[in-house]
Amino acid sequence: MFDKSTWIRLPRNVVVGKGVRSQFLEVVDDLHLRGRPLFVTSPTPRSIAAEPIAADLEAAGIEPAVVTVERASFEAVEEVIETAEAEEAAYLVGIGGGKAIDIAKMASHHLEMGFCSVPTAASHDGIVSNRGSVPDGDTRHSVAAEPPLAVVADTELLADAPWELTTAGCADIISNYTAVMDWRLAHRLKNVEYSGFAGALAEMTAEILVDNADHVRPGLEESAWIVTKALVSSGVAMSIAGSSRPASGAEHLFSHQLDRLAPDAALHGHQVGVGSIMTAYLHDGERGLWQDIRDALDSIDAPTTAAELGIDDETVIEALTTCHAIRDRYTILGDGMNEEAAREVATTTGVIS
Repeated sequence: MFDKSTWIRLPRNVVVGKGVRSQFLEVVDDLHLRGRPLFVTSPTPRSIAAEPIAADLEAAGIEPAVVTVERASFEAVEEVIETAEAEEAAYLVGIGGGKAIDIAKMASHHLEMGFCSVPTAASHDGIVSNRGSVPDGDTRHSVAAEPPLAVVADTELLADAPWELTTAGCADIISNYTAVMDWRLAHRLKNVEYSGFAGALAEMTAEILVDNADHVRPGLEESAWIVTKALVSSGVAMSIAGSSRPASGAEHLFSHQLDRLAPDAALHGHQVGVGSIMTAYLHDGERGLWQDIRDALDSIDAPTTAAELGIDDETVIEALTTCHAIRDRYTILGDGMNEEAAREVATTTGVIS
């Protein structure tokens, strides 16, 4: 008898298009959100998005409180929680890149109140997912949270974001290929629960990026559309799965270990993209997927080598041979690679010379 129950929490509204930040008040009304919002933002997004949205709300008689965060940290999450309680905020709004949105997401989960996501850069799928990620010392913690009630993604803002942030978001999505392959492997070998629907959705998002890589170019709103739709789909896949499995496998373990060994050397999405080249080779050998991933990354100006990440070859080898121990998540890396095997895959795929 099948008696399992699952709660799938998804955004109620996803609004994507040119100038849609001016529709934020309409989105809030549609959600029947009442009371004072607390905006969680960072310096640049505050001026280009938070302040114009605040002006629209003030014209309607709503005065938002604002917290500007400089760095993602658990201390910043605590600051937001304390401010929300002091200002008697009714809901939170994360306005910015991954940093502001993850902090708002984690704080809203603690406060048990809703939050809305207003991304100003398409840098990773955290804009819509039910996971929050915050660095802590030489590591990074990914924790469960609630997905946003609404996502308001203004393609005009996203197209104007630094190009490297967009390419990082693309690389993060493309890495779904290997994340899902790891998930299926864990299902077969370790009986890890697998959702075919979430897996297929995550793979589809990667295909969107690979198939449209030639159309993803700096400053184009069409590119912002493509990337944002893929990020939303990836975040929804994680919500359906109830875990980060559809978008996080060995390539993410590799990236997390790079964060420890070479902090702030490269963007998260770029690191997982390079990791995905190598883990696709481990899964697929000479069949060509790793080359398709590499070519797609190269087409959008994302790094494909250690040198382009700004990381030396030996750090890549150390990360590959040690990252399996970061968390209890079965991947193609199994119980670890030895140095000779790691050097062979990194060299064969051109990640190191």
